[in-house]
Amino acid sequence: MSVIETTARPEGKDRYTISEVAARTGLSAHTLRWYERIGLMPHVDRSHTGQRRFTERDLHWLAFVGKLRLTGMPVAVMVRYAELVREGEHTSAERRELLETTRRDVLSRIAELQDTLAVLDVKISHYEEQCGGTTR
Repeated sequence: MSVIETTARPEGKDRYTISEVAARTGLSAHTLRWYERIGLMPHVDRSHTGQRRFTERDLHWLAFVGKLRLTGMPVAVMVRYAELVREGEHTSAERRELLETTRRDVLSRIAELQDTLAVLDVKISHYEEQCGGTTR
């Protein structure tokens, strides 16, 4: 997912079509509809013709969901988090715990990747010595 552009629209024009949101986020319209269907997106307003109209708040939510996806958080857990957000402030402790668990998982993956990088560096150094030059 790309970073959401923050180009401000004129006052009262903070409604985006599904194609505009797809272009801004890198998500397909199909994915956006699916997010809404499974409860990952909050209610998306509709125009008088039934077209979805996303707000800046929706764009910020999608950016956050993109970060959660990058953590490897399962979709079911993301949906649970979204449900908790909709339930209100009394769910703050449970939301924090979900995020803390995810943070621990991310830190563990970072450590694994650092170990893997160290092994690769050793192997690369071995081949640099064998080849008589640097490859990096």
